[in-house]
Amino acid sequence: MQSQIRKMEASKRIALVAHDNKKSELIEWAIYNKAALAKHRLFGTGTTGTMLEQALGQPVSKFLSGPLGGDQQVGASIAEGKIDVLIFFWDPMEAQPHDPDIKALLRLGVTWNIPIANNRATADFLLTSPLLYEDYETILPDYSQYIKRLQK
Repeated sequence: MQSQIRKMEASKRIALVAHDNKKSELIEWAIYNKAALAKHRLFGTGTTGTMLEQALGQPVSKFLSGPLGGDQQVGASIAEGKIDVLIFFWDPMEAQPHDPDIKALLRLGVTWNIPIANNRATADFLLTSPLLYEDYETILPDYSQYIKRLQK
């Protein structure tokens, strides 16, 4: 399969998502990393986005709440090249009513080769990477042949 390049600008578009039991952990992490996050454009689902905006004093573009379609909106934005990074603190110990949406969101992040952090340690590593603060060219599979087959 051939590949194509998608350029990410130095100021990334970062989606921040958290399950209810992980919201406080994400907010605490975001406050600790407030200066670093201020260099990027932030997105969030429903309540998480509102909480982040208040905690950081920085605008957060908000999607719907996850269970109401926000996870799918984030996934669509990833597929459209409008989100560069996904930080999703999810709760592995509690089943979610919208688990299929979460699986789809994570699949889209992998499909479109964006950095994904699902816990605090990975988010710390990601946020301290020099690549997060410079232009970056991500290699994407070329899905044009697959799309052509679907259009027939």
